[in-house]
Amino acid sequence: MTQVNRIKIVIADDHPLVTEGIRGILESFDNIEVLATVADGQELVDSFESLDADVILLDLNMPNLNGLGATEIMLERKPETKILILSMHDSPEYISTAMRYGAKGYLLKDIPIDKIVTAIETVHAGGTYLCTGSEQQIAPRENNRAALTAREQTILLELASGKSNKQVAYDLEISVRTVETHRKNIKRKLGISTTAGLTRYAMEHGVLQGSGRL
Repeated sequence: MTQVNRIKIVIADDHPLVTEGIRGILESFDNIEVLATVADGQELVDSFESLDADVILLDLNMPNLNGLGATEIMLERKPETKILILSMHDSPEYISTAMRYGAKGYLLKDIPIDKIVTAIETVHAGGTYLCTGSEQQIAPRENNRAALTAREQTILLELASGKSNKQVAYDLEISVRTVETHRKNIKRKLGISTTAGLTRYAMEHGVLQGSGRL
């Protein structure tokens, strides 16, 4: 009988029902072996090197250390680590942020198990995998900064620096209503709904690192 080279998996999720459910189904596949399950981000970071998994199936919302923090630490220690995010969050901001942190794939928890298996096989083989619809959700964001007008880029810098609408209006000698309009347009173009999201976007794209105004 031909020996099957199994893909070794670690599942990190703080919901026991989810973890055990996924584990039970994955273990029914001949080419997959679940090495361990962990329910704590810090526990995952402390043990992942000794577990030596091929793919880590990781939830974003983890106690003590969230999925993004765990991803960052694991890739710093072991850059070849292959991380596949399994999350309930389907917003473009979550998906694109996870991929920028170094995840190799992003799946939603309500997808069919065969899609999870396909994603595991794809990531293990060196590819990337996004759940259906994710490509369309995050693709427009790749060139979003270029889509901003010069004035919108300037206001993005001001807002990301922590200034209020009133402070931005004063600095740029425009009305508060004009700032509010620009702010809405920036959020719409970038697909970001919160000020914290704008700040994070600015930091990740180097907006806050330049000298002077944009």
